[in-house]
Amino acid sequence: MKKIQMVDLKGQYAGIKDVVNPSIQEVIENTAFINGPKVHDFQKNLETYLGVKHVIPCANGTDALQIAMMGLGLEPGDEVITADFTFAATVEVIALLKLTPVLVDVNEDDFNINIEAIKRAITPKTKAIVPVHLFGQCANMEAIMEIAKAHNLFVIEDNAQAIGANYTYSNGAKVKAGTIGHVGATSFFPSKNLGCYGDGGAIFTNDDDLAHTIRGIVNHGMYERYHHDVVGVNSRLDSIQAAVLDAKLPHLDNYNKARRNAARKYNAAFKNIESITTPKTVNGCEGICDTCDCHVFHQYTLKIKGIDRDALAKHLNDQGIPCGVYYPIPLHRQKAYLDERYNEADFEVTNQLVKDVISLPMHTELDDEQIEYITSTTIKFING
Repeated sequence: MKKIQMVDLKGQYAGIKDVVNPSIQEVIENTAFINGPKVHDFQKNLETYLGVKHVIPCANGTDALQIAMMGLGLEPGDEVITADFTFAATVEVIALLKLTPVLVDVNEDDFNINIEAIKRAITPKTKAIVPVHLFGQCANMEAIMEIAKAHNLFVIEDNAQAIGANYTYSNGAKVKAGTIGHVGATSFFPSKNLGCYGDGGAIFTNDDDLAHTIRGIVNHGMYERYHHDVVGVNSRLDSIQAAVLDAKLPHLDNYNKARRNAARKYNAAFKNIESITTPKTVNGCEGICDTCDCHVFHQYTLKIKGIDRDALAKHLNDQGIPCGVYYPIPLHRQKAYLDERYNEADFEVTNQLVKDVISLPMHTELDDEQIEYITSTTIKFING
């Protein structure tokens, strides 16, 4: 059996190097390293894939979130509601812009932001909601957009973990994750479902005026060289990373399909283990249905009950199985984001999830032998 990786980028590269290498070489030979043709090609191809009017590439996913908020004209003191159970980048950019983060609880089943918690958190100072499409599937965007419309709020989708996922409206219409709110942001960190070989990110919107503003912000506030019309930052996707991404984009649906297939096999192996709760899809399917397109399994995350989660994690690592705890500490308990307004009773689900969750290896190159070893090793530990 080949060595198990949390993310097997080397194995993935082996299957696409005949496309990736010439794409990178083209950039090196034409020396257009910043804002070169490859960046524009990738931008247009991603717009087509997502069905969105504007994709604005940038340097990384954290910048994408910050620039999206800058483009909306949010002002210091404005309150921004987001999920307590996620990576710190989401709340980090809110604080960096001197906005006021308002953290709320998530759903027990799908880990995404809780709709009723959003409603309770709204005040006259609330200006935006940032739903995080955690682990690979969308938050309840239809409900979130209804709330936003009723209260005149912006919606900024944190789509770092769910690129390629579809969201299905109650009327059956489907749209890509990240294209529903006023603006969306994503990361192309190497381990993402669509990852480059360095850092990268992008912002999505269907709003022409907002897209124009954001294009200036990512490039020092310039629309014409040395004319600075807005306060901007230096956040550009370099051409080599765009070349990698453009080569990988045609494979994204197959990558996501491979992740779903691996998740199905995990689910089947854990089906009758009472101590394990396997991931649930937002469409309420039992398991992962044959036509699933709502979950792209950036992470495969279990909930463990009645078992020492940390002892399980150590055992798996000792047996050559990498694993992760995403996330071990709620954001509202992080030193940087402590706030006396928070009440522990309002974070019942998050406070339990940080004790129970464990993520197993998930990537496009997982094979049946590896999955059998991972699942059998996990089950043997649980059964004692």
